Amino acid sequence: MAVIQLRGTRREQLGKGGARKARAAGLIPGVVYGHGEPPVPVAIETREFQNALRHHKGGNAIVNLAVSGGEYTALIRDVQYDPLSREILHLDFHHISLTETVEVRVTVHLNGLPLGVKDGGGILEHITREIEIRCLPTAIPSALEADVSALNIGDSIHVRDLVVPDVTILTDLDTTVATVVPPTVMEEKPVEEAAATATAEPEVIAKGKQDEEGEAKEKEKEKEKGDKEKEKK
Repeated sequence: MAVIQLRGTRREQLGKGGARKARAAGLIPGVVYGHGEPPVPVAIETREFQNALRHHKGGNAIVNLAVSGGEYTALIRDVQYDPLSREILHLDFHHISLTETVEVRVTVHLNGLPLGVKDGGGILEHITREIEIRCLPTAIPSALEADVSALNIGDSIHVRDLVVPDVTILTDLDTTVATVVPPTVMEEKPVEEAAATATAEPEVIAKGKQDEEGEAKEKEKEKEKGDKEKEKK
């Protein structure tokens, strides 16, 4: 993996107020931490950052960050975005050494159309989308590739099936990466059962109405009987 050249400055004003002022000036606030050293607050020009990473693919970009007072080889650990404007709000740089291993998470890409999907109408489920690995910074792959074209319905690919040279996989090797499941079929009721259900409800309603009419007639008879007894008296 190539090391990206990036320039920045030390950030004097800290806290939320300082971060807002940096963004208002067209800068991205950030911090460099790790490697047993105190955190260093920095600021990077937005355009400088975007141009530096324009051609980088995948995550875990390695930068050589030049700031006043020194240079840092660092991994970009986190990029925080505003959920609405997608403006970059903050950068986290992890200071590293190119000769020491690091632990990172790498995205898994699925390649090919499974046989179970093409011929059997199955559904491909991508279960594990990132794998944790340990390696030298320069050996970090942009992504891990998994060929799923040979999978039939019921078949799966696991972490142990991934071929990753010069890398130690930390994720459990039995973890399922992708599987092909049978198609979902909606069970339909037989015509006779559906017809019986449709006719059953009106019968219940009709019976209810008959009961109500019977109760009304009984009450009316009792009222008439009471009226006649009053007349006799």
